[in-house]
Amino acid sequence: MQNPVHTDVTRRHDFILLFEVTDGNPNGDPDAGNLPRVDPETMQGLVTDVCLKRKVRDYVDATKGKEANFKIYVQNKGIALNALHERAYEELKIKSTGTKQKRSEVDMTRAWMCRNFYDIRTFGAVMTTEVNCGQVRGPVQLTFARSVDPIVPLDLAITRVAITKKQDVDFVETEKGTEGGKVTEMGRKAMVPYGLYVGYGFVNPHFAEQTGFTNEDLALFWEALLKMWDLDRSASRGRLALRGLYIFSHENKLGKAPAHRLFDLVKVKRRDSEKPPRRFEDYEVSLPESETLPQGVTLTVLEG
Repeated sequence: MQNPVHTDVTRRHDFILLFEVTDGNPNGDPDAGNLPRVDPETMQGLVTDVCLKRKVRDYVDATKGKEANFKIYVQNKGIALNALHERAYEELKIKSTGTKQKRSEVDMTRAWMCRNFYDIRTFGAVMTTEVNCGQVRGPVQLTFARSVDPIVPLDLAITRVAITKKQDVDFVETEKGTEGGKVTEMGRKAMVPYGLYVGYGFVNPHFAEQTGFTNEDLALFWEALLKMWDLDRSASRGRLALRGLYIFSHENKLGKAPAHRLFDLVKVKRRDSEKPPRRFEDYEVSLPESETLPQGVTLTVLEG
């Protein structure tokens, strides 16, 4: 059976990711007290490419992580990257000499890392640290996602009954009597009432050849974008949901049209400009008809 067009790594693909957040913080900014990221000039919300890649990595790790060639390189489990580089040298029985490593040996270890780590052959990696495994430029690249409309980042006060310091719980005898015994503490919680975000991505078949990125890898990537939201739930993130994945597939490696022109064909507009958006139904998404697409380009629509 022939693979679907959108999972063919010998073609160029440009895609749009449409997702929403309701009463949550999709991507906190550590430089702003973990408030939702915003463009300060337009107040549109931002979600970094790194945030989206983390969700993809976690999904792949949860579903395929026990398989030898689907390990995750950039982990959040306290594993040092150099230790993973050392594994490549050990498996290939090559002695690591750091910055003086032979080019041929670096090429061998880089190929080993691509074979064994899904996120390296997908997104690429810089592995030129003390244990040198070279650099990889991945075929799949993502942009920041930006909200369609300005968002309202809220910083809400909350109270909790769990006290942090023991001395705050203890009662102290003073001249005025017994003092202390704190029973609540104040905290903060950041959120966005509602935001519809649009992100963009690209799949480059030339880099796929170099990293060994396969049709199976690409199919898994689309699957992750569809399903990763339900494996990444937390009280702080609220309700995150995918609303659309629009994939423009070209009939060859170079492509038949510039990506920005294809992206302009998908239009997202608020139905009522006077009413603040609070749900997906407040927006209208317009897609191009097949006959209006440039010759040699196919549009695949996937929905969560």
